[in-house]
Amino acid sequence: MPTIFTHVAVPVCAAIALGTRRVPVSALLAGMLASIVPDFDGLAFKLGIAYGGMGGHRGFTHTLLFALVLGLSGWWLAPRWGMRRAVGWAWISLCTVSHPLLDMLTNGGIGIAFFWPFSDVRHFSPWRPIEVSPIALKRFFSPRGAAVLLNEMLTVWAPLMVVAVLALVARRAADRRNSNNNGAVAA
Repeated sequence: MPTIFTHVAVPVCAAIALGTRRVPVSALLAGMLASIVPDFDGLAFKLGIAYGGMGGHRGFTHTLLFALVLGLSGWWLAPRWGMRRAVGWAWISLCTVSHPLLDMLTNGGIGIAFFWPFSDVRHFSPWRPIEVSPIALKRFFSPRGAAVLLNEMLTVWAPLMVVAVLALVARRAADRRNSNNNGAVAA
């Protein structure tokens, strides 16, 4: 799995690209939480649930169905964010589904049961550039953990930030064109 720091990259970069009018800070924070919620399945280890079971790691919390259901929290919160309910639902669903999609790009662990309950097949991407993160804190704060973070900066954060900044620049240029056109029409 990527680190918790990298799972939040998708909502952070999406919010940069879309701007705070479309993604207010409270929606961004909820999206960041949604992007890490699937790894709460790590609690299954403490409960004696098998690693490879649907209740275990990368099981049902890493499914498209889970993301769509968790998205209902966005539907509920959307009015507080000044969004239409469908947009709030989509925001949380997409932030949540980014988690298993990033996990599919890792080079370790077991695959993702993305289409459960329709299929128990676990999936990985054919391209797996993300180093799997050590889970134990002692191993995370080690040279191996530092190498994983560097790998994530290069394979996830950098490309997403480039896209986010390009989208931000394009959005601002479009806004300027629209305000200039509206000003010319009003004059």
